[in-house]
Amino acid sequence: MGRTSRRTSRKRSKLAGRAIAASAALILGGGGLVAVNVYANADESGGPPPNSQEQVQNQNGGGQQVSTISCPDVGNQLPEVPDGARAEVDRELAALDSQITDAYARFAEAEDKNSVLGPLEEQRRPTIENIRSAIDQGGQGGQAPENLDGMAPCTLRADDDGGLPQGGDQGQGGQDQGGGEGDQGQDGGQDQGGDQGQGQGQGQGQGQAGNGPEAGDFVDITNVQPNVQRPRKQRGASRGTFTTNCGTNENGKFNPDNVIVAPGVSNGAHHMHDYVGNQETDAFSSDDDLANGDTSCRNQGDKSTYYWPVLRLQNGNDENDAEADGGGRDKNVGEIQTPDQVTLKFVGSPVSKVSAMPRFLRIITGDAKAFTNGDANANASWSCTGFENRQLKDKYPICPEGSKVVRTFNFQSCWDGQNTDSANHRTHVAFADQRSGRCPQGFRAIPQLVQRVVYDVPPGPGFAVDSFPEQLHKPITDHGDFINVFDERLMRRVAKCVNDGRRCT
Repeated sequence: MGRTSRRTSRKRSKLAGRAIAASAALILGGGGLVAVNVYANADESGGPPPNSQEQVQNQNGGGQQVSTISCPDVGNQLPEVPDGARAEVDRELAALDSQITDAYARFAEAEDKNSVLGPLEEQRRPTIENIRSAIDQGGQGGQAPENLDGMAPCTLRADDDGGLPQGGDQGQGGQDQGGGEGDQGQDGGQDQGGDQGQGQGQGQGQGQAGNGPEAGDFVDITNVQPNVQRPRKQRGASRGTFTTNCGTNENGKFNPDNVIVAPGVSNGAHHMHDYVGNQETDAFSSDDDLANGDTSCRNQGDKSTYYWPVLRLQNGNDENDAEADGGGRDKNVGEIQTPDQVTLKFVGSPVSKVSAMPRFLRIITGDAKAFTNGDANANASWSCTGFENRQLKDKYPICPEGSKVVRTFNFQSCWDGQNTDSANHRTHVAFADQRSGRCPQGFRAIPQLVQRVVYDVPPGPGFAVDSFPEQLHKPITDHGDFINVFDERLMRRVAKCVNDGRRCT
């Protein structure tokens, strides 16, 4: 067996079927089980995918390729939602995502791509109005942002570095807000690479699912200049580390839920997530469920949930979810890869001591919709072993022989001292200033989770992360999610290890 074949087969998630099959049933409030309806993958016909580059053309005659639907991100515009309205607002936000997914399926088949925009806007308007009403009636002085009505219209976007303002420019304002201070540039210079690697991997086309990635999404890491910059540690810095070993998801726990963003909504992510740590995590998990759940972490005091989109090989082979929600039904196909290594390390502040995290603190780093939202909240980095002083945000790396693909997630390291979550899941935490290392005013330093995921995949451009269908598997959409379910005593030990400058496990 050749090297490429060995690496491909060894890294496939052998137990994916069991976990995915389990996630294909919804546990309803009444205790019954309802199987998820699935249909055959439209890409099995053997012909070119219906939204391949040749078929997705500008209907206005310019010849520019129209690749996807771009809608304003309503969730990013909701920094405050009354507690009594949170559940309804979350359900309606998830409905907006499902509407875009359904519209994208129609877009893939439509001869006139603009034809999907009107019906989609008609669907979005009452859903957005429901969000407004829930906030206004939710008490606690809740008031919906004034610009919500203008976020109903969507546009078409070309698969290039610029937008394609077809269908008007309505609803474009403020899509990238809501990230708190310091969200930009956490891995300085990540956008290098430009069009390097164009022409490499030609024949990858629009990917196995017909909606990405494409050759221009990859860059040869050896052509990228070193670009990592970190604040210099000052007197009073917390120099220690705490590493928790939670495995690599060898047992194959996957689901397309997102309990942080879309609690109570099955397939709220429209893409498959890898999970390590807490084994009870799905859309319906309460804090009590997480606290009482099993964990894959070696230290049983860490029942935290760590999850991120799966990485798949685009090699023409189906995974067990080829006809399931989050998989083939949402244009995520190919063999799911088990990471070669997952490192979960908590580090300190370059300028101060850290405070223990509150239990059930929720943090999202990166933006699953960054391709259409813009890169204000994009934060995941791509690199290769041996080249990790060269980090990419908007390109996948092509690694040389013997080097492995690395995804790095540097989570927010500042907390507002009060809230374990916020309506847009961002404003209760923030990044320290990239130059000074200090937290924004009103925030305190907490141990920073640095998550590093390594894959032993064949060299070349034949892989991609799962994404919302309209995000085209772009590397800039990569993101990581974390729920702190450390035992409080163990979390105090984490902070003390970091503050004392020790290396603990």
